[in-house]
Amino acid sequence: MSRLIVCDPRKNALLKDGSKSDRIDVRKPAELLRGNQLSPVYHGDHGLRTLKELCSSYLTITQDLTRVMSRVKALYRSWAIPCSGTTVYAARHRSEWLAKIAEPGVRLGAERFYQQLDLLRLLHQEARCEFVTKSHKHPAVKLLRQIPSIGPIRAALLVALLQTPHRFRTKRQLWAYSGFAVETHDSGEYRYVRGKLRRNRERISVRGLSDNYNRDLKNLFKSTASASTRPGPLRDFYLALLAKGMRPTMARLTMARKIAAITLTIWKKGVDFDAKQLDPQAA
Repeated sequence: MSRLIVCDPRKNALLKDGSKSDRIDVRKPAELLRGNQLSPVYHGDHGLRTLKELCSSYLTITQDLTRVMSRVKALYRSWAIPCSGTTVYAARHRSEWLAKIAEPGVRLGAERFYQQLDLLRLLHQEARCEFVTKSHKHPAVKLLRQIPSIGPIRAALLVALLQTPHRFRTKRQLWAYSGFAVETHDSGEYRYVRGKLRRNRERISVRGLSDNYNRDLKNLFKSTASASTRPGPLRDFYLALLAKGMRPTMARLTMARKIAAITLTIWKKGVDFDAKQLDPQAA
């Protein structure tokens, strides 16, 4: 029986090194396959193709909407017009903001941006409704919505982006896929002392988060952690971390990792959310 592996070129540096031709492109993966060095890409089929396409459409329109909103503010700021807040986007204040621009050509450009903004807002609302409506047929969405700060959109995004929790054996694999895994880079473990090679007792390591991850999933967990400011178990967990002397940035990262772990546990086991899962030893 033949085995097909769709490999990830980002994890196989040999594929990008040296000369390139059809013969070389065939030989390099064959050498890596013989040494069991190919990292396969996950491909699953769980009846989520439609939801995934709607998710991609929703995220793309969201990015376009954010881009146009940034362009509107950038135009005003380029002419030294302060525009903090969201009133600059409101239709009822639009004539007031346009009157602040003295240059006719610039004002015309701002009107074009506002037209794009109105159209994208309408498309964004339609994409959101279709995405949420389609996600109701998946039982996992209702299960994940029990987690505080995870509403219908975030639950639908989790199902569309992850597809199934069984692709992750442990929570650490989900952390790596979400960009929360810690990587350690170490060099110079040994040194010469009086002509003899000795190992350093204290290893100097550079630690940081992995840079190979799913951007949309990381933004989802980070936004969930940042939105957990309402009274509830997540806020209590965050305040407890601050009380221990943890920096706010590290506390938010820890809370995002905890939310990811709880998501995996609830989805895998099909259990309800329990505040005890926020204990240090749970999830």
